[in-house]
Amino acid sequence: MSKNFAVIGVGGYVAPRHLKAIKETGNKIIAAVDPCDSVGVLDSFADDVSFFVEFERFDRHVEKLRRMGADKRVNYVSICSPNYLHDAHVRFALRVNADAICEKPMVLNPWNIDALNELEQESGRKVYTVLQLRVHPKLIALREKLLKDPDKIHEVELTYITSRGRWYLVSWKGQIERSGGIATNIGIHFFDLLIWLFGDVKHSEVHTGEPTKSAGYIELERARVKWMLSIDRSDLPEVAVKEGKPTYRSITIDGNEVEFSGGFTDLHTVVYQDILNGGGFGLEDARPSITLAHSIRNAKAIGINENSHPFLLKK
Repeated sequence: MSKNFAVIGVGGYVAPRHLKAIKETGNKIIAAVDPCDSVGVLDSFADDVSFFVEFERFDRHVEKLRRMGADKRVNYVSICSPNYLHDAHVRFALRVNADAICEKPMVLNPWNIDALNELEQESGRKVYTVLQLRVHPKLIALREKLLKDPDKIHEVELTYITSRGRWYLVSWKGQIERSGGIATNIGIHFFDLLIWLFGDVKHSEVHTGEPTKSAGYIELERARVKWMLSIDRSDLPEVAVKEGKPTYRSITIDGNEVEFSGGFTDLHTVVYQDILNGGGFGLEDARPSITLAHSIRNAKAIGINENSHPFLLKK
């Protein structure tokens, strides 16, 4: 049976992936809200969405639908809003008796998860997050391979450089109190992947902590990880510059490159289908990476040393 969806932050960068997932799983978008009204993308997925630029009017509309009966009410609220609003928007979903499907990061601070756990239990609804790398076929196969030798400690290097212009630091993404900083906004899905592959965090240190880049070292149960995240184009390695690519992503395990560039466009649909089938990733699945990103955000950088990422030393 088709489910009714409402989307918060429908004008945002990631929203089309959610819209596509809702449509491809055979469900219906009935309401959406965004303070920006450049949302013509909606026409590609539905032609009768009640759209609002003011959250208060959206709230009133969804509440009205809730009182109109089971076939009219919103069953799921998809949350694509700025990071610092996720917590409040998840609470809204639970209040209108809907399940929440929230983009990463679920929240900015680990204690926010505790409060949402209580509200989830009180409401009887569920809170899900989108950890799409966990459903990537190549990464699932990699995890199965790694678990065959659970005692081995792996040497891992993670580099993610995605060039961003001056707009980034002016927008909410460049405001640490709203985005959580680069480790949260850019790195959260990679930190979740590393913890999923190699186990819980035993030790973490930050070597560089700046608005445009962050780097450090993490010890996991089964890996030692050097990591670097950057939005600074000047950090791109020569191979990316020569090929004219604005983004460079690399994960190596014991010197071997992990290739998972393909297959990204449909991962949100896989996550949604898993949720609709009774699975999905919940609050406790999100906790470890949120806790790590929070500790990185609040750590004092200890400076570049022999453990730092090689790309920070290339100059």
